[in-house]
Amino acid sequence: MTLRPALALGALMTALATLPARAEIQSRSGQFAGTMVQYKVLLPPGYDAARAYPVVLVFTGGAQAIEAAENTVRVDWQAEAEKRGYIVVSPAAPDGQLFFQDGDKAFPAFLDMIAKTWTIRGKIHIAGHSNGGLSAFHIAARYPAWFSTVTGYPGLYEDDPEADYPVGLKAMCLYMHAGELDPEWRDAMAKEAQQMSAAGYRIRFTVEPKQTHRLKAAEIDLSRRLFDEIESCR
Repeated sequence: MTLRPALALGALMTALATLPARAEIQSRSGQFAGTMVQYKVLLPPGYDAARAYPVVLVFTGGAQAIEAAENTVRVDWQAEAEKRGYIVVSPAAPDGQLFFQDGDKAFPAFLDMIAKTWTIRGKIHIAGHSNGGLSAFHIAARYPAWFSTVTGYPGLYEDDPEADYPVGLKAMCLYMHAGELDPEWRDAMAKEAQQMSAAGYRIRFTVEPKQTHRLKAAEIDLSRRLFDEIESCR
């Protein structure tokens, strides 16, 4: 027995209606402290402007270009953010100036924009990989009042045994993930995590088995674990 066209169409529409909603990654831009910044935004399905949402500010790696920012949101954060109802914001480096260097001039104006555009539940979670991880620790150290967690996957504050770590980071939960097959970053992060822990910082360092520098989030279930970590911070 075959379905009539109208019945078949109705069945298809019903099936589509039961599929989970997907959020769209939006492209936006603005002037922050006199510099133009492009950024990507992921809003949760069914976003309601009257509600408060947790926010993750994510920095991409490499040259921190806008295409890479979108890819980082899509690959590392989107699926879990949709399930858990998070807003994810990922900026591109202005004029190619990395955010842990001269690109930091866009802050704290960029943070002010986030607070004025959306109602934030609690404080912002800040994260990034590679150059983005350096950027996350750098911005969190400069503006600690804004953040509750910092995640580098990989990423660290400063590869310097004599570093004086910012006191502001002590109030946050700090998370580091490094690939087993990425010895330069792995060893530097392990040393910093040990030093910071000894100094009273709340830091957790994880070595990801068989992973290189760019951790494959889907392959090692990293996205879920990143969210579990930031949600465990008290």
